[in-house]
Amino acid sequence: MKPKETFFVIPTYRLRDVAETIEEYDRNFWANGHSPKIIIFDDSSLVNYEKYYPLLEQTKTVNDIFYVGPREKEQFITLLSDRLRDKKLDSLVRNLFRPSYGGNRNFTLMYTLGHLMVSSDDDMRPDALIETSPESLTSDEICRGKLFRKGESGYVHRSFDLLTAFEDVLGKKVSQIPENYEIGELVVDSTMDLETNTTKGYFRESSLLLRSGHISEDAIVKMAQTFRTGTNDIDTLDFVQMYLNNDSQINPDDLNELYVLVNFRPVVTNKNWRMDCGVAGYDNRLGLPPFFPTRLRFEDYIYRLWIQQENIVAAHVDAVQNHNRNNYMRSPLVSEIFNEEISNLLKRKIKDSLYHLDDLTIKFGYNGDVTLEDSEEILQKITTTHTEIVKAAQKAQDEDRKESLQLFAANLSRVFYGFEPDFFQQNVSRIVDDVVSQFHAALEIWPTLVEICYFQKDKQDLPQVRVNNQKLKTRNGAKSV
Repeated sequence: MKPKETFFVIPTYRLRDVAETIEEYDRNFWANGHSPKIIIFDDSSLVNYEKYYPLLEQTKTVNDIFYVGPREKEQFITLLSDRLRDKKLDSLVRNLFRPSYGGNRNFTLMYTLGHLMVSSDDDMRPDALIETSPESLTSDEICRGKLFRKGESGYVHRSFDLLTAFEDVLGKKVSQIPENYEIGELVVDSTMDLETNTTKGYFRESSLLLRSGHISEDAIVKMAQTFRTGTNDIDTLDFVQMYLNNDSQINPDDLNELYVLVNFRPVVTNKNWRMDCGVAGYDNRLGLPPFFPTRLRFEDYIYRLWIQQENIVAAHVDAVQNHNRNNYMRSPLVSEIFNEEISNLLKRKIKDSLYHLDDLTIKFGYNGDVTLEDSEEILQKITTTHTEIVKAAQKAQDEDRKESLQLFAANLSRVFYGFEPDFFQQNVSRIVDDVVSQFHAALEIWPTLVEICYFQKDKQDLPQVRVNNQKLKTRNGAKSV
């Protein structure tokens, strides 16, 4: 295996918009004296690859940019299948790496095996929104933030040395991390359920609170994350509440409020229920468990469970990034509501049946059963929201807003099968059964694939191409090589 490096990766399915992301992060790395290998992991179809890949070649960067797209991914999967020498396993391998939130991130784990990895989503930026009049945190607070309306003053953009913040802790023992880090059992979000991250309602201010606990000085920081501003980390149902509470908002997808940090401080904890893979870093030197290979937005939940092993800890580092919610190629809000409800159900079931954790995987007993009580609980919550939307439409004075609310209510009813209990229960059961079966199969084969890739990477790099873009020698005056 080659000497340890820090790789910076951008998993994406929106190749059209990734060029700006690359240049922003390249600028941050250059300003802070870093030259990491940057790799884009693209879930685009071949059609979109051919359409938008030229945009990558038009970028200007100091650092080399590498690309893993549909062709390179197919080569990688073929490599694994050849090493396994069992065609019956092909479908399991393809499921692990299928186009999805988790499947794409599993490529990042294999390609950075043996090294440290820092990952940011394509709609993240390496600066943050910080209030201009910071307030002191209380003794048990790790961070505090609040919502600002778009156009409202009172905050500034501030950038951080991201790679140094991650390298200060990733792969380090607790005894080796900087002295300004707080230490505790876990952080609790004042606005969210602890173990599922389901929000408790719509709040304009929130805090992360440190719960005390002992941490071994020999424990290793295996994953870390920055804090996050911009689009608030809330459930889609709360995003809907923001829409309902703003009488002037026409389009439910518009973002009219920004989450701004008042103050923060870094922390290391035994557990991390606030894991945010969009702004995360990992110690991948010896391998890590796979992300759940799912199109539902909870691919990282496995890490919230896995990190609870003895002598493994997580960190919120001394840096912040900004999230600009990108609506391009994003599922409609009503679909995201449905997906979140299924995800929350799966989170509870998997957690409650967890019985084994080890270096590369977890094991849980849940087999995919969905009870009538499970489905009725979801329907009750969503029908309540539907009633609120209908009432808001009836009271709306603006005809465009009234029409938008009525359409939103109709779409919500359609996605939830007309709120017909038996039809909803039947379809949710099928979805959950398929997802859980895929998870069990993926977790079973993953350690074997890690072993294959570990030895393969000793011989040569996994399939990738270097982007033939314009190289800059320096960003002072943007001089080209």
